[in-house]
Amino acid sequence: MCFVAHLFLQILRFAQRYLLSNQVTKPIENWEPTLKGKPMLQRTNHRPTAIILGAILGIASVAMVADSQSIQSQLAAEQNWKTVPAGGEVARPADEAALAHWWTFFNDPVLTSLEERALKSNLDLRTALSSIEQARANRLSASGSLLPSVSVTGTASGSRASSRSGGQASHSNNAEIDASWEPDFFGRLRKTVAAYDADIQSARENLRNTMVSLTAEVALDYVNLRSYQSQIAVTQSNLAKYRETYEMTLAKRESGLSSDLDVAQALETVQSTEATIPTLEINLQQTKSALAILLAQRPGSLDSELSEVKPIPVIPAEVAVGIPGDLVRRRPDVRSAERQVVAQSFRVGVAKVNLYPAFTLSGTFLFSAQNILNILTPASLASTVAGSISQTILNRRSLRAQVNLQNALLDQYEISYDSTLLGAVKDVENSLLALGQDQIKRKSLASAAQSAGQASEISRELYASGLKDFLTVLESERTLLTVENNLVQTDATVDTDLIQLYKALGGGWK
Repeated sequence: MCFVAHLFLQILRFAQRYLLSNQVTKPIENWEPTLKGKPMLQRTNHRPTAIILGAILGIASVAMVADSQSIQSQLAAEQNWKTVPAGGEVARPADEAALAHWWTFFNDPVLTSLEERALKSNLDLRTALSSIEQARANRLSASGSLLPSVSVTGTASGSRASSRSGGQASHSNNAEIDASWEPDFFGRLRKTVAAYDADIQSARENLRNTMVSLTAEVALDYVNLRSYQSQIAVTQSNLAKYRETYEMTLAKRESGLSSDLDVAQALETVQSTEATIPTLEINLQQTKSALAILLAQRPGSLDSELSEVKPIPVIPAEVAVGIPGDLVRRRPDVRSAERQVVAQSFRVGVAKVNLYPAFTLSGTFLFSAQNILNILTPASLASTVAGSISQTILNRRSLRAQVNLQNALLDQYEISYDSTLLGAVKDVENSLLALGQDQIKRKSLASAAQSAGQASEISRELYASGLKDFLTVLESERTLLTVENNLVQTDATVDTDLIQLYKALGGGWK
């Protein structure tokens, strides 16, 4: 009996060494995106026994992802975008290290500081980190099924008869060890663990995708803040000119050289211009609050830091926009979608393995002795060792339905992957188009603003000399304000286009 117990324990030890040495039970910390349909788990030191079983049974390999790789293959072969860059963009591979901190290209210390603090304290990032820990816990729980399960219970009892009856005291000490192990002949447990490995990788990519969105949002809010400050400055500058014009019309009316209509129109221009400033102030304050929230701070905490008026950041003269093949490696949402496909392919394999028998080895070892010091001696042992095999018969239709269900889910993940990849391409193409066209628009508006400023000064001089009517002055001043505000907004739009391009390229993480 002791020999049987010893043999069973040796089997359990062998199983533990085998499973711990098999790298499929270890989390996969690093990976590179592969061709869709061929997930690589970076396994080495394959065990001959597992290889033979897999070859014989034909079910140890992971179910392949769909063979539709045309979109990814086309992107990998393309060296240029369909949209021809119209500004300072160059279609060459982007510098990975520089793209990870793309906001430094704007050479704005305040923006850089905001980005760095957001990456340290943002609440969405903390939530994404928690999701990774959740995925790791799920994986750890699943990997526990690969190892033998052992439980130990112990009891001690005693009785003592009355001294009058002459009885004697009796003691009983019992220890029971129950052990069981499911040999993973068909890979069901290992596939489950591998699926959780892919889930961890997907959660990590979701964290990176959150970083990409966060850094872009911080930069967009910062550009909007500087835009509102510039619009307020432009409005106040023109407002000062309008007041001078109003004073001029009052003086000319006193001299009989201007009418009450001119005075009323000049006053209306002053008042309507003043009325636009509160709206800009509201937008400015709301943007400051939005930035504070992104840094996990109370609204208003950044007001003093951002109160100084500074110009809208200037984009770099040249931007490396990468090549289409970079998206597969760089975009975290594409990488996450690829990992979801891999995880689901393993779950398809699990569903197929469920159609095959399940084996279980179990044993019970009962030690009983009156003296606790003798509890673990061979003489006190009574053991039972058993092996069982179970095969589902009556509900196999349900199990096959589960296989079909998992295959359908796999199809959905594959479609989602293709959709995500196409969406990434669309984002880059749209950003390139917008950036190029808005740069052209900005050049035209800069020339128009210069011309409008000259026209406004000339019209005021002519009106002061009595050579032009007030309507000419009014139209030229309103035109100048409109053109200058449009120029400020277009400056911000050009920055926004570049930020959206960096986001589309998957910048903001390393």
